[in-house]
Amino acid sequence: MHLKKLSLLVLSSLLGVTTAATGQTATGTEQHVKLPDIPGYETLKCDFHLHTVFSDGHVWPSFRVHEARRDGLDAISITEHIDYEGYPEEIKKDYSRSYKIASEAASNSNVIIIQGAEISPRTVPYHHNAIFVKDPNKLPSDYMKDGKKKFVMRDNPTEKQLLAPFKEAKRQGAFIFYNHPSYRWWDKEKHGLDLFSDLHVKMLEQGLLDGVEVVNSGVYNLEAHRMAEKYNLTMFANSDEHHDISHTYRNSHRPMTLVFASERSEAGIEQALKDRRTAVYFGDYLVGRKQEMDALFKASLEVMAEKKTRSGGEPVILLHIRNISGIPYAVTCSSDFDFENLPLNRITLKPYETTTLTLKTLWQEPHEVSLRFDVGNILVSPEKGLQTELRVRVPEES
Repeated sequence: MHLKKLSLLVLSSLLGVTTAATGQTATGTEQHVKLPDIPGYETLKCDFHLHTVFSDGHVWPSFRVHEARRDGLDAISITEHIDYEGYPEEIKKDYSRSYKIASEAASNSNVIIIQGAEISPRTVPYHHNAIFVKDPNKLPSDYMKDGKKKFVMRDNPTEKQLLAPFKEAKRQGAFIFYNHPSYRWWDKEKHGLDLFSDLHVKMLEQGLLDGVEVVNSGVYNLEAHRMAEKYNLTMFANSDEHHDISHTYRNSHRPMTLVFASERSEAGIEQALKDRRTAVYFGDYLVGRKQEMDALFKASLEVMAEKKTRSGGEPVILLHIRNISGIPYAVTCSSDFDFENLPLNRITLKPYETTTLTLKTLWQEPHEVSLRFDVGNILVSPEKGLQTELRVRVPEES
């Protein structure tokens, strides 16, 4: 980089780190979403799709580390486009440079930095991220004519040229996922409306495709969710952020890929992705496979039953449900007994709060009650929410 020509953009992003960090310390407004671990695994919060000035982003790599620390993330991957340079006059082309800067910035933190790159032709198979790459500079982009401050592809790139970077990424041991499947660039006259093209099928068969972004930039993608289910792909939720993420998600938390890892390490994350132990977290929604979603929901709740006798001799059971997570769960409850004052049995279990439900019409004195939940904001398939059950022991009345 030419120091005398350092862009105002980079300077402003560097200044932004100082200002933001000072603001967090001075005001104490730092907020981390708390999520429980599940049996056998740690729940890690990750964002595997980020950009900086080393491709088409607008912040310095160390700023991404600052954001991750502020937001309580466990791991990030900065995935620069291998086929686009936003500031060629200012920054020497080196797709490993942002990873190195971020790794140095994270050396005194708990944030894991994973090396990645984005392969982004504007034709089939479209954009994909390759993470855990060893050297993104070796990923070829021969389908391009010009990628300096503009994006110009060759007129008729060959399949060999288009698949070459995927094959090199796999040679380096990368995990590859399909970014934001969308109709925006799709040539429906040539390929129809199926976002999973014949070339994607070929990539899947050749081991060149492992996952798909079900949420990108906070937007849930129904087609991508169906794709993940149909082809058994690992699900991701990423920000794809190019600017200051705190402004984009000033009224909510950033989208995250939740990774259920056997250990808090890069190797643990990689194995979890290969085993498809992930969930998508955006807004107040979770999307994942039933096994992990059931475990996470149950780990979020502490339930205690209390037997009471009201004046007049009416027996009731109080169910004290504490939500220890940062997610408000919208649930419909059912049991073998009636709930008191709970229209349609619907309620929201608010984060870090205890909700008390009353069971009445007790024609017997149970030692255990079944508490069944239909969770409206946890999707275990594109058309189905989580349904689960807790068995709660009822102690004798004190």
